[in-house]
Amino acid sequence: MPCALFTATSSPMNYPLFHLDGLGNPILIAIIAVVHVLINHPLAVGIVPLITLLEWRGWKTGEKTWDELARKVLFVVFIITTTFGALTGVGIWFSTSLVNPDAIGSLIRVFFWGWFTEWIIFVVEVCLIMAYYLTWKQWTMRRELFAIPLGPFGVWRVRPKVLHMLLGLVLSIFSWLTMAIIVGILGFMMDSGHWLDEPDFVNGFLNPLYLPQLLFRTPFALMGAGLVVLALVPFFVKRDDAVRSRAVRLVSLWVLYWLAWLVGGGLWYWWEIPGSMVGNLPVALTTQDFTDWHDEVLWTLGAAVGAIALVGACGALRPRFMTTLPGTVALVIPILMGMMLLGTFERVREFIRKPYVIKDYMYANGLRLEDYPLYAERGLLASATYADHTGIDGPPVEVGEKVFMIACSRCHTVNGSFSVRHRLERMYGTDKPWQAATIDAYIKGMHNVRAFMPPFPGRDDERMKLAEWLATLGPPKEIGNRQSAFANSSEGGIQ
Repeated sequence: MPCALFTATSSPMNYPLFHLDGLGNPILIAIIAVVHVLINHPLAVGIVPLITLLEWRGWKTGEKTWDELARKVLFVVFIITTTFGALTGVGIWFSTSLVNPDAIGSLIRVFFWGWFTEWIIFVVEVCLIMAYYLTWKQWTMRRELFAIPLGPFGVWRVRPKVLHMLLGLVLSIFSWLTMAIIVGILGFMMDSGHWLDEPDFVNGFLNPLYLPQLLFRTPFALMGAGLVVLALVPFFVKRDDAVRSRAVRLVSLWVLYWLAWLVGGGLWYWWEIPGSMVGNLPVALTTQDFTDWHDEVLWTLGAAVGAIALVGACGALRPRFMTTLPGTVALVIPILMGMMLLGTFERVREFIRKPYVIKDYMYANGLRLEDYPLYAERGLLASATYADHTGIDGPPVEVGEKVFMIACSRCHTVNGSFSVRHRLERMYGTDKPWQAATIDAYIKGMHNVRAFMPPFPGRDDERMKLAEWLATLGPPKEIGNRQSAFANSSEGGIQ
């Protein structure tokens, strides 16, 4: 079945259990989340300060090309962030609520006021970016001063263009605040710190990874913004305009400055990651099928950072060359490298915290650690509600599939991505039937062999039912019988 929806109970709440067997639940979230981050970091967080800098440069020098460049870049940002950025942001909420509602529910209970504040800031941010873009031409052309009453402090008379740049500065702060709040929640999912001992908002938010991750993501967003502007400069500034080379040089220096901060923040972030998660890095980078390529992937990522630095250095030292056709083509390389680095980082961050979705609190299967003794005593099926509930005494295939849906389907599919059939075929082959007892023994200790897998929840008889169902995914018994018969006949022929 390509898509299934059951009703399951995960203590202490009851949520629908969604399963997408072809694409897979993790891939569904990954596609939406990575696209959102690729838009959000450089375009929603990092680029507004750079646009404001370009606008200030135009106001300071009196050269209209700077101002036009800033306005055209803002137009691109305005369109993309208010469409694809907003849709994917909402899409993250929908997809995660479908796939792992217990995890989202737990995070909402812990960080309710943080998320509430972030949504208020987001609404203000949308209003600010609309005001910033829609007032650009009007406030640029206006010569009459604005008179802003300040109550007992009198009246502040300010130039419209100066007020517009201040609006950009305020928008920059609000854009960054949304990320600063979300990073606290993301850090909590990787390392909850002292929250388990003292469960309150402050302990959860100010977790050990909060500041390192914030110091990593902030320069990444600012550097990424520079990469976007570098790619847009050839489209918005004519080749024979003297501002073009100066814009390339200014933005290149911006990229190099924040790249240095990015490397430093990344090293700090890496040092603070719990040691238990570091061992997941090879699989997180390459998947289980390509762990032998771990070193090559690391070198590739390092080369991507080097390519960004090289193009940034060329833009800073040889800006006129970057206005030629080869230089213009080269300006596209860093943004591709930046997208690869950011996408890889999100993949690694999501996987490296396994077997947890919230470290030391909830496993990736959506079941809390403290509820495992209950499931071991009562069983998973006794803790679940089904419209067609048959209990542990039902047909093994039906019961085993239900156990799979509860315990495994948030990460695995049958035939799609992260397929259990594919994994078992690699372990037991396709030339003979799989033995349920062998699979059961593997499931019992799989978390000891694969540190990124959570232990099996539930009773022994449920685990055996799951093993029996998994065995039906392998070669049918007729194959084994035919091979035995062929072997016997061959032996008879030899004699």
